[in-house]
Amino acid sequence: MNKCPSCLREVPAAFCVPCAKKLFNGKKVNPVLPFSKPEFNEARLNKSSRLSISGIQIKYSIGLEGNQLFLTETGGRYIVKPIPIGSFQALDQAPANEHLSMQIAGQIFNIYTPPNALMHFSDGEPVYIVKRFDVLPDGNKLLQEDFAQIGKRSEETGGKNYKYDFSYEEIASLMKEYTPAYLIEVEKFFTLVVFNYLICNGDAHIKNFSLIKTAEFGDYKLSPAYDLMNTSIHVNGARDMALDLFADNFMTEAYKYGSKYTRDDFMQFGKKLGLLEGRAKRILDKFITGETEIERLVEISFLSDMCKEQYILSVKNRSERLKK
Repeated sequence: MNKCPSCLREVPAAFCVPCAKKLFNGKKVNPVLPFSKPEFNEARLNKSSRLSISGIQIKYSIGLEGNQLFLTETGGRYIVKPIPIGSFQALDQAPANEHLSMQIAGQIFNIYTPPNALMHFSDGEPVYIVKRFDVLPDGNKLLQEDFAQIGKRSEETGGKNYKYDFSYEEIASLMKEYTPAYLIEVEKFFTLVVFNYLICNGDAHIKNFSLIKTAEFGDYKLSPAYDLMNTSIHVNGARDMALDLFADNFMTEAYKYGSKYTRDDFMQFGKKLGLLEGRAKRILDKFITGETEIERLVEISFLSDMCKEQYILSVKNRSERLKK
């Protein structure tokens, strides 16, 4: 039996039927891309930056014709992210890390994530692929704006650290201003912030959260989750979170005492966002009780054995904090 490159379940061959339907509209797509990493780089360089999608990590657009994926300048339905370049540790595990984190979010905690998979170049190098959630079946694009755009923050207006000089509470304030169904959408946001904390995603900055315009009503809601990753595997001694939970340098008594976010902090965070106390408690309890399921998915993931161990230990540590 093989492992589905998307959901990680055992399958007779390639993708399981539900994942093939979600990712490729039921087409039988080979999980090995029809080009090698060197061929991919050559095509990228020849077509300059037009294939690139904005962001720090290298990302490129690909399309699907028949059952064949291909690099494209326009009309791409997928984003492909190869192993990033840099001096961080275990970067060869980054595609598997992001794939696993997205699967944990979707499968265990019902966080809305776009279909995604871990595939390979023809020379065997792993690559993360995700279906674009801002492109409709007819090819039209939905308007999507991240919170740097919404908050009018850039390097010019906020300096080089502009993506991190903000707080999750301030993001929620912008949501309150721009989302008509705020109480529904902010609960999703609260859930996503806690999830990023649980999996040690220390890079969930303001550009990694977005609002998207709906095709049905033309209003704005929180976009599907993206760029989820356990960054502690790649960076030693990183901050607990990319942003402060609270605005205006607010700190709970628990944080003043231990200098780490715990359950008290997230309960207070939920209160500031307008969540009912009982609802915030149930969300936190769900993350605590999901530890066994997380471990199961980590063990069957594409991560190396060493990184699997790191992932599980880091989540256990955060889970303990959320119990206090």
